[in-house]
Amino acid sequence: MSRSTAVSRRGSNLARLTTVLALTLACAGATTGLLSAPAAQAQTVSAGSLSFSGDAGDYISGGQSYAYDPASGDSLDVYGSTDHNHVSVNVNGANGDWWYLDLAAPAGQELAPGDYTGATRYPFNSASEPGLSLDGNGRGCNTLTGEFSVSDVTFGPNGYVQKLDATYEQHCEGGTAALRGEVHIDNPAPPAALDLGVSVDLKGTASTLNGKATIGGTVSCTAPVKVNLSGQVTQVAKKVLIKGSYATTVACAPDAPAAWTATADPTGTTPFQKGDVEVDAQATATDPNYGGIVTATQTAVVSLAKDSSVG
Repeated sequence: MSRSTAVSRRGSNLARLTTVLALTLACAGATTGLLSAPAAQAQTVSAGSLSFSGDAGDYISGGQSYAYDPASGDSLDVYGSTDHNHVSVNVNGANGDWWYLDLAAPAGQELAPGDYTGATRYPFNSASEPGLSLDGNGRGCNTLTGEFSVSDVTFGPNGYVQKLDATYEQHCEGGTAALRGEVHIDNPAPPAALDLGVSVDLKGTASTLNGKATIGGTVSCTAPVKVNLSGQVTQVAKKVLIKGSYATTVACAPDAPAAWTATADPTGTTPFQKGDVEVDAQATATDPNYGGIVTATQTAVVSLAKDSSVG
């Protein structure tokens, strides 16, 4: 992305935030609905379009027609909530226009093919109402009524939106003037979500010089990622409870498991000793495609041998 494009997008996002805050204050006395689950990170729409037009009295469109398509140099991004309840399409037009379309099913429902009548302004729709909003270029409805129809929608993991075909109609402030439009998205099949695995070696060492326990194992992954490993080593020796935590980082590639080694420093004055310990291991990494944190855990009994070298 060029610097000028990035600045333009930041400006449009700030403008929309200002508009939303003003509209929210105007509606402060209204009853608000439940927000849907968090959205996944943005996906650039590779093929699709968003268009709308309005009656002469429609505030949002000003009675004009608008159409945007990546093939024409416009940028469209799509977000889907992780519970598949809500989809948002953001437009950054090649001409500097910026628009946001939100479509949401009633709370607790996935957005699916069908007609959604009685929609009110997203995200202030009540739990039983669909949510709808088309705003941008500094204009938005304080209150909104409308409806939309979804003819096709396909989600992938973590809110990935592969397909969306829908039409929508909204009225600002209870007026009769309408804005009508449609949206079409045809993205590639979603990449697989990141999968992690972690194992703990059944043998480790206890240093006779500094009392630290050294343990290890392997991690596996389905995409190249940096994996953070952490956990705790616990031992009972001569009726004394010995504990120590550890942390390390390892680069993981999908072709083969990656080995990891870490050292746990006992928290008290009693050192780790030869014998069995319980090792809790947790591996975490950020999914490179979807942005979420993926976690894998393992607990194992590890036999420590004496080690006379410094750990």
